[in-house]
Amino acid sequence: MSKAILAIDIGSTKVCAVIAQKNGEKLAVAGTGVAKAQGLKKGVITNIDMASRAIKEAYENAKRVAGTTPGKAIVSISGAYVKSTNSNGIVNIPNKEISLDEINRVMQTAIYNANIPHEYEIIHALPYKFKVDDQDFIEDPLGMNASRLEADVHIIAAPKSSLFNIRKAVRQAGIDIANVVLTGYASAIATLTPEDKELGACVIDLGGSTCNLVIHEGNSIVYNDFLAVGSMHITNDLSMALHTPLSTAEEIKIFYGDLKEPRSDYIEIPIIGDDEETHQVSLEIVYNVIHARVEETLMILAQSIEKSGLKDQIGAGVILTGGMTKLGGIRELASVIFDNSPVRIAKPKPLAGIENDLSDPSFSTVVGLLLYGAGEHTMYEIDSNKNLRYKSEEFFSDTMPKHEESVAEEATSNNAFELEENSLDELSNTLQFEEKKSSFKESLTKFTRWLTQLF
Repeated sequence: MSKAILAIDIGSTKVCAVIAQKNGEKLAVAGTGVAKAQGLKKGVITNIDMASRAIKEAYENAKRVAGTTPGKAIVSISGAYVKSTNSNGIVNIPNKEISLDEINRVMQTAIYNANIPHEYEIIHALPYKFKVDDQDFIEDPLGMNASRLEADVHIIAAPKSSLFNIRKAVRQAGIDIANVVLTGYASAIATLTPEDKELGACVIDLGGSTCNLVIHEGNSIVYNDFLAVGSMHITNDLSMALHTPLSTAEEIKIFYGDLKEPRSDYIEIPIIGDDEETHQVSLEIVYNVIHARVEETLMILAQSIEKSGLKDQIGAGVILTGGMTKLGGIRELASVIFDNSPVRIAKPKPLAGIENDLSDPSFSTVVGLLLYGAGEHTMYEIDSNKNLRYKSEEFFSDTMPKHEESVAEEATSNNAFELEENSLDELSNTLQFEEKKSSFKESLTKFTRWLTQLF
């Protein structure tokens, strides 16, 4: 049975919509649409109406080519919005066999222990490490025999107000939302190989006005960060340094942007405010401006990796994707800044279907959203709809109880034996009370009969 998937990447410089058809395990692109981002600044919506128009334009273009109208969309959310934390959950297994219900409970317990602020809403809860009894590093605990299950979970949450703005902008464009997915998470899905995940890797999406960073270790993301700097800042720097219009600065960046070595050539460019007058500029100045901005950006990202405490866990190194990776020599510069760690430029996984340019690194996020919709997400996850996802399946909240009361009990209990002991004490007290109550009733009945006979 064919299933239509709609992915919408609300980027800092462009909005991209892609419609794909999933037949069994095959995913084929049916239509794409791109519109210039409006009403957004550094990944944040600043004007809902303008953002909605850009989303609608991209969607209409994709729909026109695809000839189909998917029911709901998977939408990206920038790292500018989110905050994240790691938490731990422990539950007892009453039936001695781990089911999806127990996995759901242990993840809910971790969420309960994280104390997420009321004004925030969870968009991802991703378990990256399971422990069954005393066995550590369990990949998939489902079906195992155990008395105790433990999970370390990476929790990503966004302000409810920001999520409301995104949902409103998308709905004003006439589109319902199936799920909201973090940009960095989507880019990781699109670029990481199974070997990268096993060794641990850092994925950095270098976008137009933002950089999204995630570190994948074990079974899932364990760390994410955001930087409000992108390739448009290079354009602004060139415009100011060369006293030329932004459009000209963008062309210079595209045609002469190279970080390998400076050139001594000169180019003729227009002056701001005077289209007829031009002046000569050395390409060495262009090189210095671009190099300074990219070096600063990569150094801040390197500090973020250092701050995570996971630098030694990324055996596969740093994986760069996004539009800024088109700058020549960026991989070599990044390798030096990241202390000679392995660095590679990654394109998104290839998709079948109509001729498209989705192999470009700037489309990693939207390809990741499509793959997420096709089931290529973390093995276990509680998504933005509060549903448990397992592999490619989704278990809705009305069929997967959250066990809020038991979650609170599990989170505050130290071990199963204390619970059983307390329960036995309570049962003993209850039985003693019932015995006393029964004895009192019997005595009262005898007294009543004696009074009746007396009078």
